[in-house]
Amino acid sequence: MPTDATYDPAGSVPASEALFARAKAVTPGGVNSPVRAFNAVGGTPRFIREAQGAWLTDVDGNTYVDLICSWGPMLLGHAHPEVLAAVTAAVARGTSYGTPTEPEVALAEEIVRRAPVEEVRFVSSGTEATMSAIRLARGFTGRDVVIKFAGCYHGHVDALLAAAGSGLATFAVPGTPGVPASSTELTLVLPYNDRSAVEKAFAEYGDRVACLITEASPGNMGIVPPEPGFNAFLAETCRSHGALFVSDEVMTGFRASAQGQWGLDGKVEGWTPDLVTFGKVMGGGFPAAAFGGRADIMRRLSPEGPVYQAGTLSGNPIATTAGLTTLRLATDEVYAHIGAAAETVKTAVGEALTTAGVAHTIQSTGTMFSVFFTDGPVRNFDDASRTDSAAYAAFFHAMLEHRVYLPPSAYETWFLSAAHDERAVQTILDALPAAAEAAAKAAAGSTAGEA
Repeated sequence: MPTDATYDPAGSVPASEALFARAKAVTPGGVNSPVRAFNAVGGTPRFIREAQGAWLTDVDGNTYVDLICSWGPMLLGHAHPEVLAAVTAAVARGTSYGTPTEPEVALAEEIVRRAPVEEVRFVSSGTEATMSAIRLARGFTGRDVVIKFAGCYHGHVDALLAAAGSGLATFAVPGTPGVPASSTELTLVLPYNDRSAVEKAFAEYGDRVACLITEASPGNMGIVPPEPGFNAFLAETCRSHGALFVSDEVMTGFRASAQGQWGLDGKVEGWTPDLVTFGKVMGGGFPAAAFGGRADIMRRLSPEGPVYQAGTLSGNPIATTAGLTTLRLATDEVYAHIGAAAETVKTAVGEALTTAGVAHTIQSTGTMFSVFFTDGPVRNFDDASRTDSAAYAAFFHAMLEHRVYLPPSAYETWFLSAAHDERAVQTILDALPAAAEAAAKAAAGSTAGEA
């Protein structure tokens, strides 16, 4: 399967091609986030002009059913009229004040109502949220060592870019250039879903561990759910060693369910994280994120405590208005609709790939799911790495040709929204047989090449 930028089975897209050429002249790789470049699947990235509901329209006028939803935030679909109205009214009052505002208070109250946190501090990105949570954990415990899992991505913080997830998996960046060894020498990286490895790490370093951070349900190597009781085990292990348990819900927060991944396991199993990071859905499509947790921990932050953190645009009134409106509209009925639509799509993908004889595993958590082109189950990053990238690239382009926009990487999560109606879902189902056959041919070619 060719993976150079000239391969484009979906046909000519001259306006996107022209914009991509212009972008490459002024932006590294022509994109502002690596996976957008289509390097993992080949072809020309589509430059999107507008979006409405479940549909994207590119600069060439082609429309696609959207299965990335801005990588999760667009829970209600694009350009939801009530969100637009609230944001328009907020913009008319000014875009940024550098002062406290009512929307940030109301959004914090809504997050505290839904999530297992007592206090929240807003930031502008998921990376900033995890960076700040790690700093706070170290400041609170007086310890330095951080434990994370291979395949879990927590933003491009130097200390956490060790065995990270989708971006690095796709681009196979060796040794993470630009990150000095001193930045990661206090980071322990363990295999995910491996209790024995966690026990051994704490047995050796327990009195030095400030925190263990994990994606509540990893989605940056594809969806790899925690095995039953795994998050509860992590929470208890941290508690027994005086370390903090940091649950990264930047992706799953208010997306996997109304209460994120915690609502699917923590609430049921009776455990609570010490700190939680949020992003994506809580910003309603604007750059916004947050971290929160127990009040006694959060109050170590400046100006109440000695741990410094600040941000000029933190709690921006436009972003917090969009996030607050989105969460208020995210009712139980919305989650039920998305879950049902996701179940229909998952079932159809599995049936199409099975009919075509393509090895695959579909894994999900709440409304989110991933399709691995490998026999399952997928328990960790090593398992995820076995996915047949050539087969996925063929599948991706066949779906794109039939106007369905999938994540342009085999290591990503698929997202639907409340706007995915019968027409949008049927468009996906109609595209699957041809895409599965394309994947089968690519998989056969990969096998022949290995032989």
